[in-house]
Amino acid sequence: MRYAQALVAVAALGAIVGVAGCGGTSSENNGGVDRNKGSKGSLTVADAGFTESQILANMFADVLSKAGYKTKETSVKSSEISQPDLEKGGIAVIPAYVATYADELNVLINGAKAPSVASPDLDKSYAVLKTLAAKRGLTPLTPGKAVDQNAFAVSKKFATQHKLETLSDLGKLGMPLKLAAGPECKTRPFCVPGLKKTYGINISSIDPLGVDTTQSKQAVAKGADQLALVLTTDATVDSAGLKVLTDDKKLQNADYVVPIVNTKKLQPDIKTALNKLTATLTTEDLAQLNAKVDQGQQKPGVVASDYLKSKNLL
Repeated sequence: MRYAQALVAVAALGAIVGVAGCGGTSSENNGGVDRNKGSKGSLTVADAGFTESQILANMFADVLSKAGYKTKETSVKSSEISQPDLEKGGIAVIPAYVATYADELNVLINGAKAPSVASPDLDKSYAVLKTLAAKRGLTPLTPGKAVDQNAFAVSKKFATQHKLETLSDLGKLGMPLKLAAGPECKTRPFCVPGLKKTYGINISSIDPLGVDTTQSKQAVAKGADQLALVLTTDATVDSAGLKVLTDDKKLQNADYVVPIVNTKKLQPDIKTALNKLTATLTTEDLAQLNAKVDQGQQKPGVVASDYLKSKNLL
């Protein structure tokens, strides 16, 4: 599960349908791309209100504009609005994450107590996602290269001192560790329980500084905490003096970026345009794009169009 966004989203699984709030607003800046010339019809692409989702949605809108559609990019921060609109076709496309969205749909279809259907295996998670999405009139396209997952980082000094490369290495230390994360990490299966069960890592306490926050990274860099919960698409981890330890036993689920399209809206050229983009975009690319917005204060639409131009996709 894409843990960090799920913490601030509705229920436990809302990474794609948003940060708590309501309503939708049009993108303020589309990077100079004219999205009003399309002659093949109109499509609305919705993001979930956080940086990465906004960048992805703007890229989706831009490549669909190039494919001949009149497109609009909008932020919809309430699942009560975005999911029904997606199923009805008012929203044509959203950027999602395979494992998290499979679990989100599973809850919608089978109830809040339904067990997780996602796994670290991309093929298995994607197969489940396709089956569930079809029941809601949706089609997931081909998952991309980019993956946004939980990751766990120690300070570079700590890693060197104990010769750490993987989470298995950390577990072998056997020492009690203070983890900088959200308080929910105590019970999340992919956080403290998973670290203990899968790797034998001894988390003595949680420092509730949040997920992938500046404060949590600083606490680990300074030695106040020994471990931080971060994200694979955070480009600032290295510059913060931290080292991400490899999830060598694959604790985290397969949260690869995937476009979700209303099936009635789907056309071959829509599929081609979006699949070409996701086949190009890497985890490293996404991390750098996030940094340009969050650190460089650039607009998501500008960052999106600049990237597409650099890859000859626009």
